[in-house]
Amino acid sequence: MSSLRLFARSLLPFAVALPVLLILQGALSGAAQSRASELAGPIAIISMVAGINVILAVSLNVVNGFTGQFSLGHAGFMAVGAYTAAKITMSFRGLESAGLSGQALFLFALFAGMVTSALTGLIVGVPSLRLRGDYLAIVTLGFNEIILVLIRNTRYLGQATGLSGLPKYTSFAWVGMAVLVTVVMAKRLALSTHGRALLAIREDEVAAEAMGVDTTGYKVRSFVIASAFAGLAGGLLVHLLQLCTPPLFTFSKSIEVVGMVVLGGMGSVTGSVVSAVVLSLALEGLRSVKEFRMVGYSILLIALMLARPTGLFGVREIWDLWPGRRRAKSAGVSP
Repeated sequence: MSSLRLFARSLLPFAVALPVLLILQGALSGAAQSRASELAGPIAIISMVAGINVILAVSLNVVNGFTGQFSLGHAGFMAVGAYTAAKITMSFRGLESAGLSGQALFLFALFAGMVTSALTGLIVGVPSLRLRGDYLAIVTLGFNEIILVLIRNTRYLGQATGLSGLPKYTSFAWVGMAVLVTVVMAKRLALSTHGRALLAIREDEVAAEAMGVDTTGYKVRSFVIASAFAGLAGGLLVHLLQLCTPPLFTFSKSIEVVGMVVLGGMGSVTGSVVSAVVLSLALEGLRSVKEFRMVGYSILLIALMLARPTGLFGVREIWDLWPGRRRAKSAGVSP
């Protein structure tokens, strides 16, 4: 009975969120179609882009924040998942006429994108995560560029032109559920024994290894998890834009996600969520100034980091404010 209750408790956030997301999606779609509000369409798109950035920031935080490593290749894993999902939906789109649901196909494509990204993360992570600091950053940066070169020279993937005409499967509900899954994953990982091992590696890798922690193994696991969710974000993005092209996954995208993680606070899931939303809105708000857009964005980042060197939240989380959580921490007991 206790295991059944625990399983039901695990599903509760998703059971509550799904109807709410569907209602919000219906409201936004109705407003856009009836032209009751000219802002409904752009608001929905900006919200979905911000949600995708939340997935990227929270997943990268597992590596850069929880484990204390420094990866600059997140956009590369995003590209692997995006192209995998895009090729599946384009190849099997004709099966919709045979009775296959487009939503089921999209779910399968996103899952396949996560798997291929995770496998790529495993292949890259096993040899490279024996390195530390700047060396790891250089290796992941090189991987990002290798992925882009391979895509640009592979006819099957559309080369530099990319893949266009993708079905627009991404919706407000899809992005919302993906964000919830990512945040719940990160929260439960941080509070688990595996999360404590990752935090121990972040604080002092030599001491953690001396205490019997398999530092390389745990770093590879965190890398694989982060890569999988980067692939999920990539699949959602290209099916929102209906276009999958190399410029979406350049080094600048990886830097943008790193900025979100650092600004929110290294190791804070709440900080990654808030900073991803704030910076996504800032990028859209600065679009009107055209060529000065990235200058204004950079000035905003510099000002925020000068004001908050440890990030907006540091290592704190919003759920630490709950009375039960505070009592458990003060008593030294894990909730």
